[in-house]
Amino acid sequence: MKVTPLDLRQQRFQTVMRGYDRGEVQAFMLEVADDYENALRDNDKLRQDIAKLDAVLGEHRGQERNLRNTLLTAQKLADEIKEHAQAEAALIVREAEGRADMLLQKSQTRLEDVQREIDGLRMKRREVENDIEALVRTLNSTLEFIRDQDARAREERVLLHRPRAAEAAPAQAPRPADVTPKADGQRG
Repeated sequence: MKVTPLDLRQQRFQTVMRGYDRGEVQAFMLEVADDYENALRDNDKLRQDIAKLDAVLGEHRGQERNLRNTLLTAQKLADEIKEHAQAEAALIVREAEGRADMLLQKSQTRLEDVQREIDGLRMKRREVENDIEALVRTLNSTLEFIRDQDARAREERVLLHRPRAAEAAPAQAPRPADVTPKADGQRG
């Protein structure tokens, strides 16, 4: 049996001798009814608050689920972006390494070509130096030969113009008309 505040207000007791004071009992019953009514109102209010809080809690749980799903999606997207960036970075590094290797090979090839050109020029320089040295030796030999020839020719001319011992008189000096000095120091 459920007792309501109205039941408490309408409750009537039989009168008996030597019973309780009727006024006190009714005043007490009214007070209990008021307290009970207030308790029921508070209870209803608390139930409504609980219902509202349950609704808010449901919304929060829904938002939490949405946030959790959003976070998971964001995490997946971040992981995909990271993987894509790493793959792209690896590709860029591979391409750069390939270009660097190609440039290194071209540079090495060019360096080898330049080194060959330098070696060829050094060989040509040595050949030219050797040719110049040979030419200088040849010119020196030719100059010595010419000097020897000039010296022989002078000696022969001097010998041709010297009086022979049988023909020349010992006291006679050469005449000035017979000996004429030449510009190169030879006699004519």
